[in-house]
Amino acid sequence: MDAMTLLHERSSMGKLMGPAPSPEELEAIYRAALRAPDHKELRPWRFIEFSGEGRERLGELFAEADYREDPHVGDAALDAARKKPLRAPMVIAVIARVTPDVPKVPKMEQVISAGCAAHAILLAAHALGLGAMWRSGKYAFDPVVRKGLGLEEEDEVVAFIYLGRLGGRHKPLPEHDIGSFVERWR
Repeated sequence: MDAMTLLHERSSMGKLMGPAPSPEELEAIYRAALRAPDHKELRPWRFIEFSGEGRERLGELFAEADYREDPHVGDAALDAARKKPLRAPMVIAVIARVTPDVPKVPKMEQVISAGCAAHAILLAAHALGLGAMWRSGKYAFDPVVRKGLGLEEEDEVVAFIYLGRLGGRHKPLPEHDIGSFVERWR
């Protein structure tokens, strides 16, 4: 697949099946992620892989976060939280490992760099014929989840990327009017 086709056709895949990406596929995915823009070579990205029972441990963190938010939450909601990471054979948490007070590289730029690494994971997965879905939501910002992942105060969860084999059909990609997004100064 040529690069422009990859960029034009990548889409999120909500239905993912096993097996998880192979070690060779993961190496290619991470090599792509490590090419993200990186001002001053801070390498402000870290990746936490969850597969097998690790997905269940992540689900327990999600359930604990829900319980801490509302101790009266029902069992069905806690079970639903536990099952979220099981929607794919692998989840990769993309973490912005922020170095504070770096001249000319504010926190926002470091977080965006980690976001670029996350996007590179999505592109590499698509290039390999895998499916991927970028999820964040409330768990990315929850203090229980942050603590459970071992984050420092300045760190940010940028994404939970769900990875696997394509499990459903491709939905049609919408066409967007470029003129609605581009302003030209001439």
